[in-house]
Amino acid sequence: MPFARIILLLRAFYAVLNTKEMKSFLPILLAAMLALASCQGYNALQKTTDYSYKYEVAKQYFAEGQYNRSALLLQEVVKPLKGTDRGEESLYLMGLANLRARNYEAASNTFKTYYKSYPKGHYAEESRYNSGMALYLSVPEPKLDQSATYEAVTEFQNFIDTYPNSRLRADAQERIFELQEILVEKEYLTAKYYYDLGTYFLNGGNGNYNACIVTAENAIKDYPFTLRREDFAFLVLKARFDYAKNSIEAKQEERYNAAIDEYYGFMSEYPESKHLKEANAYLASVPKKFRRQTDSND
Repeated sequence: MPFARIILLLRAFYAVLNTKEMKSFLPILLAAMLALASCQGYNALQKTTDYSYKYEVAKQYFAEGQYNRSALLLQEVVKPLKGTDRGEESLYLMGLANLRARNYEAASNTFKTYYKSYPKGHYAEESRYNSGMALYLSVPEPKLDQSATYEAVTEFQNFIDTYPNSRLRADAQERIFELQEILVEKEYLTAKYYYDLGTYFLNGGNGNYNACIVTAENAIKDYPFTLRREDFAFLVLKARFDYAKNSIEAKQEERYNAAIDEYYGFMSEYPESKHLKEANAYLASVPKKFRRQTDSND
């Protein structure tokens, strides 16, 4: 609808609504009509083949905070403007628009496209960092699939390797630490899940305890400085004792010995552990015939 016709229509409404009570609705009506005009103008803009004009309007939308519209328009101009002075900037701006619109997957992919297409471009450093940031912002809670977390760690690490002296290096490293703790939490939940299954027949009866031990020990190896290190170690201790307890008699002595060794290793590393009381209770639960002379209080 042409803007002139909108004005004429508003005047007609004003003539009809010429009372004190009804005039209060005019600002609302005006806003609605202008929004309609804006929408129709945007639709007409999408049909034009004047890509330079689209590019300028997309920048204006970005400046106004209309990031989705900006991203959609920029997506239309990136290819036509490729090879021009505006092509590089339009691709980077599209990544930023998607990032601010919380279209994180699209943002990360756009930034990747930028630094692969323009490895020495003006925005190459920022694109590598922002690719990781987009993934970082899309990371789900620990119990869900962590593919985006692994990818974000990779992007940030590649950023650090490519730009070791960047002003954003410290921030990228901090993000990696945060992401690793999410991965650690995922591993902890997995190990605890196996432990909680106990003798439930899923991994061959007692196999759940073995799965817990393997998962927890691998996590300690992969993330030696994690804040969850003590919790992983205690899960291993519990799983070894319960594994021995629920084993056939012919295997119990060997497995109780392994559990006792685990206890002393745990106590050596965490002499003031928050799990101290429970750890001692596990040791005390070992049948007398399987206790070593030094373990006996008799």
